[in-house]
Amino acid sequence: MTAKTLMIQGTMSSAGKSTLVTALCRIFARRGVRVAPFKAQNMSNNAAVCRDGGEIGRAQYTQALAAGIAPTVVMNPVLLKPEADMRSQVIVNGRVWETLPARSYYERKQALWQYVTTALDSLSSEYDLIIIEGAGSPVELNLKRGDIVNMAVARYAQSPVLLAGDIDRGGIFAQLLGTLDLLEADERALVKGLIVNKFRGDPTLFEDGITILEERGNVPVLGVVPYVKNHGIPEEDAVAIEAQNRTNESSEQVDIAVVALPRIANFDDFDPLSSEIGVSVRYVDQTSELGKPNAIIIPGTKSTIADLTWLYETGLAEAITQLSQSGTAVVGICGGYQMLGESIADPQQIESAQTQIKGLGLLPTATEFLTEKSTYQIEATLTGAVAWMNGIAGQKITGYEIHMGQTTSTINWLKINRQAETSIPDGAIRPDGRVWGCYVHGLFANDNFRRAWLSSLGWQDTGHDAMPLERAFDNLADVVEANLDMTQLESIIGL
Repeated sequence: MTAKTLMIQGTMSSAGKSTLVTALCRIFARRGVRVAPFKAQNMSNNAAVCRDGGEIGRAQYTQALAAGIAPTVVMNPVLLKPEADMRSQVIVNGRVWETLPARSYYERKQALWQYVTTALDSLSSEYDLIIIEGAGSPVELNLKRGDIVNMAVARYAQSPVLLAGDIDRGGIFAQLLGTLDLLEADERALVKGLIVNKFRGDPTLFEDGITILEERGNVPVLGVVPYVKNHGIPEEDAVAIEAQNRTNESSEQVDIAVVALPRIANFDDFDPLSSEIGVSVRYVDQTSELGKPNAIIIPGTKSTIADLTWLYETGLAEAITQLSQSGTAVVGICGGYQMLGESIADPQQIESAQTQIKGLGLLPTATEFLTEKSTYQIEATLTGAVAWMNGIAGQKITGYEIHMGQTTSTINWLKINRQAETSIPDGAIRPDGRVWGCYVHGLFANDNFRRAWLSSLGWQDTGHDAMPLERAFDNLADVVEANLDMTQLESIIGL
């Protein structure tokens, strides 16, 4: 290990670890430090694709961009993508390793430790500072014996640890002091500071709280970081969408309902839509929430067949079909695109015990699951197959693919270029342009495509530019930097 390290651990999932690491990557990059993110093991269906086609967690991909460097698989050597039936696809160094039930994975976690340490050592040889993110809580006592992501990593790197608690959820003293109390003595010695995260209101009202934490925990509080709304940074955890507006009324020009599938993946695909003035994006998981939106989007999923079955069981499949017949636009991305077709076949039972399932029948396509996974960064050309695309026909878009299936369509509207492979047809669209789908994630991040489609729904462009990611990184970094004792933090790191 040659790089300095700093580890951010949390008292629970969604305590804000990923956001803090993103901010710190940008803060130190702005100070001229060669900094990189690292998370030994991530569990998320929100993944991203690196230049070499390897998959990593969306959070580590975003953190690398905040640091001003190219994301690579060593930044997240182990990625778990939960599927149906209590199992997960295990991605190691960016590629599918195995698909395992939860119990089998925990029995084999130590076999993955070598990949974790090799990745961390590799990263450490290239950068001045590695900011390491933990997972969940470091004191899940029933799981701690197989730890390869929290204190096991801190011990290996002999990294100083900052422990972050989420005050917005309440119980901040129990969170922080309870976690400290449950740590082993050598682990406790690595904790060099506390962060009170997601604070709402006047921070001076928490001055007594800081004193209590420092006296009882015998660790300095490095800062009280405010709750940052609409920060513009892609979310990794699906918990983030649970708090979204679920009403079926909207005063906006365009109302878009995204189906909150049980195994939803890459839901940050729709952040660019919600950033437009006059557009409402809400997540729904029952028919009573649908209302009469201008458009329905069926997003990506880690288990297409299981989630399509769920659509039928909840009545959402019938409701979506009926709304489509009455003029509501319906869009499918990746797994959602597969669902829009006539059928999905899984003859080798790659994803499910079912070998065949009927699709929604909104597009004349058929999908078959293959053993090989497609993961690519891509550039594509819009072919302008329908009226609302005429103004952007021939233009380019960028994005990425992550999927197991292959879909047959005779009404493609994209030509994809994948590194050495060129002009691969993708997508299907109904002649009236109201129902369409494709495999491209990140599609709506392309201004030309996003605004052309929104205009077809009745949206009027106000000329307002959505906040670019670079500005979002700087805004978040400004907030965190202003509310942390950076002098003390640099001393802890040894910079």
